[in-house]
Amino acid sequence: MLVRFLAALLFLSIGQNVSAQVIEEQFNLPVAIRHATAGEVRQEVVVTVFRDSRRPRSPYLVLGHGRAPKPEDRAGMGRARFTANSQYFVSLGFAVFVPTRIGYGVTGGPDLEDTGPCNIKSYPPGYDAAAQLTTQVISHARRLPYVDPGRGLIVGQSFGGATAITMATRPTEGLVATVNFAGGGGGRPETHPAQPCRPDMLRAMFADYGRSTRIPTLWLYSENDRYFGASQPRAWFDAFVAAGGRGKFIQLPANGEDGHSSFTRNPAAWRPHFEAFLQEVRLR
Repeated sequence: MLVRFLAALLFLSIGQNVSAQVIEEQFNLPVAIRHATAGEVRQEVVVTVFRDSRRPRSPYLVLGHGRAPKPEDRAGMGRARFTANSQYFVSLGFAVFVPTRIGYGVTGGPDLEDTGPCNIKSYPPGYDAAAQLTTQVISHARRLPYVDPGRGLIVGQSFGGATAITMATRPTEGLVATVNFAGGGGGRPETHPAQPCRPDMLRAMFADYGRSTRIPTLWLYSENDRYFGASQPRAWFDAFVAAGGRGKFIQLPANGEDGHSSFTRNPAAWRPHFEAFLQEVRLR
């Protein structure tokens, strides 16, 4: 059964010092994932929600987390929240849904997003599993009384960013656009900085996505991303657009020693671009 409970009440200022009550809730959502090797996996996933209690209906925003390279870090990530950015998205008018996907943190379960050894990567099945889960979160969100089912956005960071582009290829009711922060896979920041595993396969995957993507996409990468570097993401984007995809690429400035986490660590760099994109796709 769907379990819901109030986790916390948060407050933030929206507009001209107008106080709004932001509710943080969580619920368990049963999902079913068809996986190439694991077969059908049925499990409940933990979904965290941030929303403005004063707003009767809001567009949905599904926010996808990344993938730590080490199994122990994936298991220990707890509950995905992105609290500061989730509150920011609420201030822009969204109801925000943050699933902790299968294989991570409080949700647990098998690792459905493993894309194989470095030299023989198979990326699409991992993103397909994440996209199936995202689709089911959206289907549930659209039935909630405080959600406008006809308007939605997907935002993702790292593995979640590539999943956002995967979702742009799939007809999804109400989905207007997707946003990719530092999306990709196979990063080896500790041993091979800026040299991901089989970037050619990621380029081929994004080119394939471009052939079936018709909604707008926004891609944001830092110039000092230790997972993917500066040149590979641009090559992935160029292949996506050359194949017919609709997108805009933003090169964010370097941030600290590793700009891969600019989504959480350098919001001032990307928020103007994000808000301009929302205006372009008429979500603001």
